[in-house]
Amino acid sequence: MKKHWISCLLTAAAVTAFFLAGGAGAAEPGGKITLRICNWEEYIDLGEWEEDETIDLESGDIIGVRPLIKDFEDWYEQTYGREVEVEYSTFGTNEDLYNMLTLGDVYDLVCPSEYMFMKLMDEDRLVPLSDTFFDPEDEYHYYAKGVSPYIQSIFENHEIGGEAWSKYAAGYMWGVTGIVYNPEEITRQEASTWKILADPDYKRQVTIKDNVRDSYFAAVGAIKSDLLTSEAFLQDPDYSQKLEEEMNDVSPGTILEVQEFLREVKDNAYSFETDSGKSDMITGKVLANYQWSGDAVFTMDQAAEDDYDLCFAVPEESTNIYFDAWVMLKSGIGEDKDKQHAAEAFINFCSRPDNVIRNMYYIGYTSVIAGGEDERIFEYVDWNFGAEEEEEDLVSYDLDYFFGGSGHVIEAEAGLIDRQLGAQYPSQEQIARSSIMVFFDNEKNEAINRMWINVRCFSIKDVPVWVWILCLAAAAALTAVRIKKIR
Repeated sequence: MKKHWISCLLTAAAVTAFFLAGGAGAAEPGGKITLRICNWEEYIDLGEWEEDETIDLESGDIIGVRPLIKDFEDWYEQTYGREVEVEYSTFGTNEDLYNMLTLGDVYDLVCPSEYMFMKLMDEDRLVPLSDTFFDPEDEYHYYAKGVSPYIQSIFENHEIGGEAWSKYAAGYMWGVTGIVYNPEEITRQEASTWKILADPDYKRQVTIKDNVRDSYFAAVGAIKSDLLTSEAFLQDPDYSQKLEEEMNDVSPGTILEVQEFLREVKDNAYSFETDSGKSDMITGKVLANYQWSGDAVFTMDQAAEDDYDLCFAVPEESTNIYFDAWVMLKSGIGEDKDKQHAAEAFINFCSRPDNVIRNMYYIGYTSVIAGGEDERIFEYVDWNFGAEEEEEDLVSYDLDYFFGGSGHVIEAEAGLIDRQLGAQYPSQEQIARSSIMVFFDNEKNEAINRMWINVRCFSIKDVPVWVWILCLAAAAALTAVRIKKIR
C-alpha cells in the first residue's frame, strides 16, 4: 500500500509538471552548458575599473564593473533561459595554441590570428558558423549588425580551399604592424622602413619579434624595399594583389636573403622578444621596437604617463594587416548545437557596442566592430582623440573606410596621427599598402622554419677564424701538458 501511494503521488506530480510546461509540445529545460574558451593573454575586459575610468559618452556611461565573462553568463541565462558556465584559458602565441590542440587540449571556441585559423581551416578542424549567425534582423546578433564593412569584405574575399574565411571565422580585433620609436632620437623617416632593424646606427637599440612569421614579413619588406617603394610598382593596376604575392614570397632565393638579413638583425638587435619590447621602450632600454599596433598603443600610453612621447610609424614598404578571430573547433563543439549556440552568443555579446568599447579600453586593441547604426563606437573614438575647442594645429581624420557611410571624421590634434590615433585606426593611405600573411602549406612552413632555426640557433659556420685558432692552440697546449705528465 505504501509503495502504491508513493507511485500515485509521483504520477500526479509528473502530470502537473506536464501541464505547467505547456503540454506535450514543450521541451524539458536543458542542463547547464559548459563552454570552453581559449583566448590570448590579457585580451578581454576583466572589470574592476576605478570610478574615474568611466567612459562618459553622450549616449551614456560605460564602465567595466565585473569581468565580461561573468556578465556574459548572466546575460545568456536572462536572454535564452539556459545556464552557461565559461571555462576560460589563455595562450601566448599562435604556435602555443596549435601545440596545445595537438597535445589534446579540448576547447569549443578559440581566437587565433588569421594565418593560424587558415591552417585550422585547411586541416578541416573547424565548425562553420550557422546561417542564422549572419541574420541582422535578430536583435541579439550584434556581430552581423555591427562588423565593419571593410573588415567583412576581407573575410569574404579571402579563401582557403575554396571557402571564405567568413564561413568559419568571426573577427575580434585587428591592426597593423610597425615601429614604435623615440622621436627624440629617431626621425619618422628613419622609423618608416623595415630596414631600421638592421641599421648599425642603432646597434643594440632595436627589438624584433621572436616568431618566424612576423620576423619573416619584416625581413621581406626590408630586402625588397627598392621594389616595393618604386613608382612603377606602386602604380601597377594590380598593386594590391602583387604586394600580397611579394610579401608572402617563399622562393628559395628569397628565403636565403631573408636568412642573411635576419642574421644581420640578430647581430644588431637588443633582443628578439614577444612581450618585453613594450617595457624596454617605456624604460628607455631601446629606441625602436617592432610592434603590433595594439601593443604600440599600450606602450605609448604608458610612456605618456611618465611624461614623454613615443610614436608609431607604418613602414613605407608594406604593413601586415592582422586579424584575431573567433573559430569553433570540431574537437570541442562537434555536433553539439547547444554549445554552438552558446559559442555564437558569446561572439555576439563581445560584439555589442558597449562591450566592444570595454574591451578596446581595457586591452588597447581595435575591434573589428564598427557598430552599424549604433554610433557609440565612433563616439568613443571621438571621445578618445577628438580635439578640445582651444587646441590648435588640428587635422581632419577621415574614418569612413572603416565605419562605412559618410561623416565619420574626427578633428584631432595633428600629433596624434603619428601616435595613438594612427596606430588604432591607420589612415586609408596606410591601409592601401597593407598585406595579410597568407597560409603556408607544410612544405613552405618547413622551409621557413629551417631558415628560422639557422637564424636563432648557434651555427658552427658563424665561428670566426680567430676563435678556431685559439681553440686549436688551447687543445695543443693541453695535449702537451698531458704528454709531459705521462712521461
